[in-house]
Amino acid sequence: MKTPLRGARRMGSTALLAELDDLTDVLALRDALQQQPPSGVRELVTAARTLLITYDPSATTHNTLAQAVSERAAELHEEGKTSAAAQNTAQAHDVLVVPVRYDGPDLDDVAELTGLSVPEVIARHTSPLYTVAFTGFAPGFGYLVGTDPVLSLPRRAEPRTAVPAGAVAVAGGFTGIYPRSSPGGWQLLGATEIPLWDQDRDPPALLTPGATVRFVAQEAP
Repeated sequence: MKTPLRGARRMGSTALLAELDDLTDVLALRDALQQQPPSGVRELVTAARTLLITYDPSATTHNTLAQAVSERAAELHEEGKTSAAAQNTAQAHDVLVVPVRYDGPDLDDVAELTGLSVPEVIARHTSPLYTVAFTGFAPGFGYLVGTDPVLSLPRRAEPRTAVPAGAVAVAGGFTGIYPRSSPGGWQLLGATEIPLWDQDRDPPALLTPGATVRFVAQEAP
């Protein structure tokens, strides 16, 4: 039987890298393993098509864990729960409300590219519940899934040398918030003043994998 698990590679002596077809399968497997973790599992780290699983070598072995992960993935596929699990992830968490001032420099371009008006772009972006699928690029940067397909746009042809902290942007089907000023090529819709990264906070990152987010339009001062 075909399963979404493409492989389970050894990563050093205490980690296993599960390779899957797509992000939907990754999120579904992560949720399943969080709900019923196999013996010895320590941490689950998601990416676009992989799930890194660290484990305690005194409690399990690579082969034992790989077998358990493969069986869990097969169960999800057989029961048709892969898509449902990913879609229901947002419903299992408290919602972080992020106020956004929709005045980004790419907002008009996004409206033109999608054939929508600016108010329609804002409405499309504020309607869904988003889930932080994984983090990367910079400390505190979360890749949020749930973006309206109409707003699934490519990165800018010419990246900016500096994107301001708090910029809310879309690219490649994801929504993201820049936690600090950095180069970037995403389409900038607006900005938020919520601090995404704070060394004195536990955890420092506001957006952690599995967190649920809703964007709310805020009038410019």
